[in-house]
Amino acid sequence: MSATSAPITTTPPVTPPEVSAAGKARKRLSSPWASLIAVVLAVLWTVPTFGLLVSSFRPRSDVRRSGWWTFFNDPTFTLDNYRDVLDTSNSASLGNYFVNSFVITIPAVIIPITLACLAAYAFAWIKFPGRDVLFVAVFALQIVPIQVTLIPLLRLYVDAGIAGTFWPIWLSHSIFALPLAVFLLHNFMKEIPSGLLEAARVDGAGHVSIFFKVLLPLLRPALAAFGIFQFLWVWNDLLVALTFAGGGDTVAPIIVGLANLSGTRGTAWHLLSAGAFISILVPMTVFLLLQRYFVRGLLAGSVKG
Repeated sequence: MSATSAPITTTPPVTPPEVSAAGKARKRLSSPWASLIAVVLAVLWTVPTFGLLVSSFRPRSDVRRSGWWTFFNDPTFTLDNYRDVLDTSNSASLGNYFVNSFVITIPAVIIPITLACLAAYAFAWIKFPGRDVLFVAVFALQIVPIQVTLIPLLRLYVDAGIAGTFWPIWLSHSIFALPLAVFLLHNFMKEIPSGLLEAARVDGAGHVSIFFKVLLPLLRPALAAFGIFQFLWVWNDLLVALTFAGGGDTVAPIIVGLANLSGTRGTAWHLLSAGAFISILVPMTVFLLLQRYFVRGLLAGSVKG
């Protein structure tokens, strides 16, 4: 009687799934220490903002006599500070400056985004002589200090006859933002699989159709991230505004109005606090409403897996 032995089968060892770079980063950011640091930073940012808000509603006499933390001992509210700041008939009014900030910021965001999208597409997907050298040259412009360009640009604007208008501010902010915008959008475009573009070319699409119908919908996170970043930068900028807008309320943004308010009315802290809170209200609202797009755009294409 012969016995047949069953073949021995060996199962390969189970290897744990490889953790992606995004998973590792998520694990580090969700650690207790990271949460504690985030809470501390949130408190450090919130306390001064809350104090500014409280001071903006306090009467002038209380603001000059004591700090905002004494408000809880004798709470007194007033809207006179905001009325004085927003009243256009008042010399301390910021109403015209507030409107100018929107007129400056919106084109200063749209212009560089539009130009950077076209330039980034050319650098990423169109082959032409000297492409790499030109891209490095554009990226290297980021190291040029803004301060050394102010006087030459101002001379050009005066010679062109556009000084004292919104054009110098729009053009200056667009020039300063283009190197970073081209670099970010170029890197994002390079992460898009080339198979999508090849499939579009097989269907007979040209560069225009590929850009608007294939790439542009995929660029929304990157465009949103840079748009928010540029909006916050332009809205809070003082150097470019002081250089090309001057101190008048014709084209100057609200940040210049605040600088003039603190210079000419250094003791009017009640007006300064109200004006400062009005100034930060718009960028703070924009960031809080669109922060998920901002984070998504910054992380898009940064890691794989």
